[in-house]
Amino acid sequence: MESKARAHVVVTGRVQGVYFRYATREEANMRGVKGWVRNLKDGGVEAVFEGEKLKVEELIDFCHYGTPPAKISSVEVTWEDYTGDFKDFFIRYR
Repeated sequence: MESKARAHVVVTGRVQGVYFRYATREEANMRGVKGWVRNLKDGGVEAVFEGEKLKVEELIDFCHYGTPPAKISSVEVTWEDYTGDFKDFFIRYR
């Protein structure tokens, strides 16, 4: 059985106004990953991904290139304990 994982991710660069959050949600839903994504005041994007470890890693890989107009400067990943708290993947607005 595949192990479960949780990752807290912060992406910096040109990641706002380039469909990054919406594309992240689509990519997460395609992989069955749960969690959320939101814009940060400093222009970055923050997310929490939970699911099968391989699928979470694939979603982190997506964050390294994002959407075509995005320009990624860095992707910081902090692995956390899996909680199973999320029922789906959503965009947070606060």
